[in-house]
Amino acid sequence: MQNTKENYLKGFYKNLALIALPIIMQNLLQTFINMLDTIMVGQLGSIEIAAVGLGNQIFFMLNMVVFGVSSGGSIFITQFWGKRDFEGIKKTTGFILSSSLAVSLIFMAFCLSIPDKIIALYSKDSAVIASGASYLKAVAICYPFFAASFCFQMAFRSTEHVYFPTVCTAISMLLNLICNYLFIFGMDLRAAGIPVVIPRLGVVGAGVGTVISRTVECFIVITYSYAKKFEVCGKFSQLMSFKTAFVIKLLKIALPVLVSETLWGLGITIQNGIYARSGTEAIAAFNITNTISQLTWVFFIGVGSASSILIGKRIGASQNEAAKAYAHRFCWFLPVMGIVLGSLLLPLSFLLPKIFNVAPSVISIAQTLLMIMIAIYPLRAFNMLIIVGICRAGGDTVFSMLLDNCGMWLLSIPLALVAAFVFHVPVWGIFLCLETEQLLKSILGAFRVKSGKWLRNVTE
Repeated sequence: MQNTKENYLKGFYKNLALIALPIIMQNLLQTFINMLDTIMVGQLGSIEIAAVGLGNQIFFMLNMVVFGVSSGGSIFITQFWGKRDFEGIKKTTGFILSSSLAVSLIFMAFCLSIPDKIIALYSKDSAVIASGASYLKAVAICYPFFAASFCFQMAFRSTEHVYFPTVCTAISMLLNLICNYLFIFGMDLRAAGIPVVIPRLGVVGAGVGTVISRTVECFIVITYSYAKKFEVCGKFSQLMSFKTAFVIKLLKIALPVLVSETLWGLGITIQNGIYARSGTEAIAAFNITNTISQLTWVFFIGVGSASSILIGKRIGASQNEAAKAYAHRFCWFLPVMGIVLGSLLLPLSFLLPKIFNVAPSVISIAQTLLMIMIAIYPLRAFNMLIIVGICRAGGDTVFSMLLDNCGMWLLSIPLALVAAFVFHVPVWGIFLCLETEQLLKSILGAFRVKSGKWLRNVTE
């Protein structure tokens, strides 16, 4: 039995590295793109950094919905890939693409028409509302381009084309860096002999830079992948070939993922609202903490995505015992890496005063939050693996949805609301309340993996 298990795991780390490293690199680059807005706008002051952070909560919600649709569809794409069913891959891609585009257009319409009312849901600071609404109105134009690009790139990953999305993200990051610098701070090019004066647009410039980079990224993703004839790319008729029976079957698996990501995203926006209502310094400190922690969290996103691909492919090929062996190996690998990489946040915390131009009190709060983050990193890593990697790869999406959201909505958010608005505890106390769900999720997730009930072939 042991020899059989060792055979299943032969080449585990090589297979993991081949898929995870490009995804980690892409997510690291993506994190830098998100950090550019925060760091550059952070040079303008606390109001501006809070405004952009809250404005990006709407993009975060859209991201969660699109990720939910794409992630649910990717369960099918990965298992179709294991079966070498290319028509199934194309029709699944078409469904998640059309659904995501429809959602992105709705988000864009609301953000263009009532941006101030949307920001007012999170903050009562009139200056933050005005600045955040300006940013939101500028950045919303890129939502459909982001949705299309994201869907294709998720499908590329599921068919093990993991390097091309990384290149696209690198180009997008470089372009966003240039555009942010030009439009946030402005530039007079007449001294260089170019009769152009780019005005200083502040937070609006950050939005303009994001729109340009996302649009170019989408163009590159679609044109190159079709030129190279990737498996997910097909004619319009092939992408739209999904029938009612297939949609119903897909929705049974994908809808819990969409609901889960939407509820989780809504919960995160409520958490941000709690910080924002606690004061501009509180939300600014949390945005800084979250931005810095993403530098190491990209590793777990990459490995979690890779685990879903590796496990799902084996399920599609009817190699169930190999899939279980991979799942068990990931279950100890991720928490150990959580300890190792979480510790890297400690030296990063001392660099905050050199990166962000905010009040010392904001820096102090952010450093305290990072210390708490270090302690809970192993649990966070394990929970992300169970929810996004193992359970979704096996089509166990209802349990994944319940695990991801019950602790948040029934425990951590109510505790944080009481702590913030009844007892008026410090920001670090609110943060602790919001992380109470992690231990409960870890215990329940471990029992689920051990039971083996998470594994099912959704393409049969």
